[in-house]
Amino acid sequence: MESRKFAIVVLLAGTVAACGGETFRWTGTITDSAGVTIVSNPAHGIWTEADRWTVEEELRIGVQEGDPEYQFGQVLGVTTDSRGRIFVLDGQAKQVRVFSPEGTYEQTVGGPGDGPGELANPGFDPVMSAGDTLVVHDRRGRRVNLYAPDGSSAGSYRVPQQERLTWRYKATRSGVIAEQVVSSPRAEAENPMDAIVIRGTDGTITDTLMRFPSSQRIAFSEETRFVVTVYHPEPAWALTDDMELLFGVNDEYRIRIYSSAGVLERIITKPWERRPVTDRDTDVLTNLVTAGWIREGAPPEMIQQVLNRWRFHDFLPAFQTLESGPAGTVWVQHVQPPSEMSEGEVSSLNLWWNEDEASAPEWDVFDSEGHYLGVVTMPRMFTPKMFRGDKIYGVWRDEFDVQYVVRLRIVGDLGVEAT
Repeated sequence: MESRKFAIVVLLAGTVAACGGETFRWTGTITDSAGVTIVSNPAHGIWTEADRWTVEEELRIGVQEGDPEYQFGQVLGVTTDSRGRIFVLDGQAKQVRVFSPEGTYEQTVGGPGDGPGELANPGFDPVMSAGDTLVVHDRRGRRVNLYAPDGSSAGSYRVPQQERLTWRYKATRSGVIAEQVVSSPRAEAENPMDAIVIRGTDGTITDTLMRFPSSQRIAFSEETRFVVTVYHPEPAWALTDDMELLFGVNDEYRIRIYSSAGVLERIITKPWERRPVTDRDTDVLTNLVTAGWIREGAPPEMIQQVLNRWRFHDFLPAFQTLESGPAGTVWVQHVQPPSEMSEGEVSSLNLWWNEDEASAPEWDVFDSEGHYLGVVTMPRMFTPKMFRGDKIYGVWRDEFDVQYVVRLRIVGDLGVEAT
């Protein structure tokens, strides 16, 4: 059947009242192409100053000095269980610490080692499976550890050597776990492909949600030495609690939404300015990373060897990453050009600990139909790790390089119950 394409100019997709009786209308366009809804947004959202969403801190866990249970070395991820307890994976301590919903320390799960329930080299975000089973990836030995709700070891499984490495985990509120399995940078295939899969707690892949070309951010030269291209286009994805898949490659501002059956249903676009990577951008970022390595005691010759393998893409990405928010909203993170950071912002960054600190605190928010609402600004030095209901869990670092686990609350008319 021949594809049909037509445009409908939407005069009023959403109207909000502003002070003084003024109203704002959504004036983008909706295009239907062979059953796929394409939502083309204007550059400005429909939120007014009075009704735009904001975030406020409601919980902070961590201390600079004092009780060691509240001191973090390197927070790799945060998740919660059905009771609202907070699970914090500390890569330096090689353990998961469990806190009450109010932030009180309860217990420690795991610990350094290669034995049952121990973590030799934890990596990636921890996730909560069905029945409040905690799932933690241990990169050494390609092992995934499982923990029962009481913190005891519930076994583990090993990822077979022939399978590719896992890059990212996401879990729904019901405990369905999706992961991105990436091709090795040394893959000999002419067109290496990544996959987003559903894996059970026995290690079995039960479904493949999507396949897409692998990122070329890390590649190998003819001499087999890796080369990293900073700002190279990367795929980004998120999974909603309804099993919808959000997906985009950040060389364009185009977010695809797939149904739980894997059918492309909607595409969200928004105007953006393609900006070249300037010499100032490369200088600032290179100096930041070098300073972090020096602080950690890396020898100058090692630093130079790594920098010799750095390349920079010609253009900045259209966006940094994306997340699934409350009430079916889609959140898309802005990109922060290093050249536009203030001296204070640059001096406070520590990319050795977390390269995401160089990302912008601003996020575009779209409603469940794809209409652009406006921007939510998160705190500086805060890296979101998980959205859950009207809460955002993440890591914040102070000027003394002390890390804290922070829970933000989204303030506004969300149309969802607080969770």
